Amino acid sequence: MAEKRDYYEVLGVSKTASDDEIKKAYRSLAKKYHPDANPGDKDAEAKFKEINEAYSVLSNADERRKYDQYGHAAFDPSAGAGYGGFGSGGFGDFNVDLGDIFGSFFGGGFGGGSSSRSSRNAPQRGDDIGYNLTITFEEAAFGCKKEITYSRIENCSDCGGSGAAKGTTAETCPTCHGTGSVRVSQSTAFGTMQTVRPCSACRGKGKIIKTPCPTCKGAGSIKKQKRIEFNIPAGIADGERVLLRGQGCVGENGGPAGDLIIMVSVKPHNFFERRANNLYCEIPITFVEATLGGKVEVPTLEGKSEFSVPEGTQTGTVFCLKGKGIQSTNGGSRGNLYVTVNVEVPKNLTQKQKEALMAFGDSCDIKNYSKKKSFFAFALLQDFYVGGHADG
Repeated sequence: MAEKRDYYEVLGVSKTASDDEIKKAYRSLAKKYHPDANPGDKDAEAKFKEINEAYSVLSNADERRKYDQYGHAAFDPSAGAGYGGFGSGGFGDFNVDLGDIFGSFFGGGFGGGSSSRSSRNAPQRGDDIGYNLTITFEEAAFGCKKEITYSRIENCSDCGGSGAAKGTTAETCPTCHGTGSVRVSQSTAFGTMQTVRPCSACRGKGKIIKTPCPTCKGAGSIKKQKRIEFNIPAGIADGERVLLRGQGCVGENGGPAGDLIIMVSVKPHNFFERRANNLYCEIPITFVEATLGGKVEVPTLEGKSEFSVPEGTQTGTVFCLKGKGIQSTNGGSRGNLYVTVNVEVPKNLTQKQKEALMAFGDSCDIKNYSKKKSFFAFALLQDFYVGGHADG
């Protein structure tokens, strides 16, 4: 019979390895050589058996101490040490929680692991609740108070969240002794393996309620309507969120409540367009205002405001009104308002107005029109070269 390999060598760890290091090494090797991952591979099957044998000893503090002192002889009946071996039929009976090891590898086929077992009755955070809220452009710009009503899960006020009727208490489950889970032994081709499953007697709760609360039917919690008032910060943008901590559903087993998440939608404005914290708009000005200059009115978030356009303002000119944009939510300064002016050409002129305008036009020459002057200068230059007037 082949000599057994050193258990530390099998797992690829040192003799001073910590429990976590041993467990990590075992997980990696067990995943690599598991029969499900190597169907029909006898060598992989043999390695898997060897890995499990090593881990079953080194993961147990008492067994590991005996192994460190006596080696394999500690578990060899023929050596007179008095300890049961693994037997020739495979692994024998060993206490390896495969639910913990393989739960994440093979979709939980080995049952719930120790992590789920330990957390089953641990405090659990409650669920978050999302709420869609639509506000106006002005409310987003300046901030506002809002009041909403929504549904959430709360502790039952009649039983205090215990689920038991008044004057009674929940009893510790006699099947799982309050752990919420039970170990189940299974005989497999590799020996007897243990898996951990939720206790069916208490449905994984660890407690049994013989007389349930009539209000919550033993659940310990009920759905209730809650009304809450909160602030929308100035400068909030479309699609941003307001987080109200602890206003979601109640947690389980004394865990913290979830959050209420307000998802904000901002209605578009009829006049302003927002880009970051700046506002943009367009206003018409008259032909006379554009020509002679002067003060013109422009709407802002606070109401009407005036600014001066210089003489000879052209359509499409953009003016900046500093500090007339949106307030920054992080406490910074306000953005700006950018105003584009469009020169409106008058329509439906009277004969007298037309004559006056024609007289005005006759009094102007090309020097009064900078763009036209530039255009004709360019056209003449083109004609000079293209028309063949320039001799090489």
